[in-house]
Amino acid sequence: MKEILLVNYNVHTTEQVIINGREGFRDHDYFYFIISARNKEMIHLEQAALAYYLSEIGYNHTAVPIPTMGKSWFVEKDHHPYLVLRVPAVQEKIVKSPGTLLAEFHNQTATYSYEPQEISSYGQWKELWIKKLTAYEQKIKQDADSMHNKYYRLLVDVFPYIIGISENAIQYLQESESDKRFHQGDQGVFAFRRYKDHLAQPVIWTDELVYDHPTRDLAEYIRYKLMENDFNEEEILTFITDYQENRALSIFSWRLLYARLVYPIHLYDFVEASFKGEDYERYYIELKRLIKKQAQYEKRLARLFEYLNFDYRKYELPVIKWLNP
Repeated sequence: MKEILLVNYNVHTTEQVIINGREGFRDHDYFYFIISARNKEMIHLEQAALAYYLSEIGYNHTAVPIPTMGKSWFVEKDHHPYLVLRVPAVQEKIVKSPGTLLAEFHNQTATYSYEPQEISSYGQWKELWIKKLTAYEQKIKQDADSMHNKYYRLLVDVFPYIIGISENAIQYLQESESDKRFHQGDQGVFAFRRYKDHLAQPVIWTDELVYDHPTRDLAEYIRYKLMENDFNEEEILTFITDYQENRALSIFSWRLLYARLVYPIHLYDFVEASFKGEDYERYYIELKRLIKKQAQYEKRLARLFEYLNFDYRKYELPVIKWLNP
């Protein structure tokens, strides 16, 4: 693959590296990563604009797409399109806490003057969640007619539960949209598709960037923590406390956070991945495990505001009653 860099970018690499599981190359000044661009719409130029902005405001470990010598963003090799990402410096040592790191990232990116269109989910959660629910329900019904295996039989049995909890989240989100207790901190920011600890990683990857409400990242980080086997409530309390010391949450944000955690995004992600493969025995085992974990997740979610030391009754925030701690 290094010949792609030499022929199309006049880059002479000196060593091969692997960072975050991605294979790359290094010359004296930069790191380069060659990623598949077969699904070009997933690597949108709006993501490139966000990446360049991050690089400009000090996030030097952002992987930015670079054009070829012929001014093309994509390069072909063996009839396959690729995109080259360049990283000036890999992040090595993190001294700030996860909550502080994320709050500062949101504060800095809130100043971005252009709202993306193609990679933005800001203000669109309800429509996107309804669309996802409908599309998955239709596909599962369609595939189940031809997929006669135990994974699909289990998926068909489980999906009514996914529908039910999804509808609860959508209804809660719809009711939250009429809550006017928001402030400047509710404006759109740069976010990640599924935030875990991306800002503590050596590289910020262009193809993981989106534009959304900041609670997207908060919810996905907390979702991951709630699903851990060795769950520690102090971790999410510290995370939210540190975040709010730098960027306070409005009551509206608290409602969005709760709604997003109710919506079973992690289950949809698993089902989506299974649509793209054929290892149904593994999918069956994993789905059984996820459903078993879901009961534990619900119990922890029921105590979310308690864990986060937030008096939801004082602010008249509703909770979903059937989530029993």
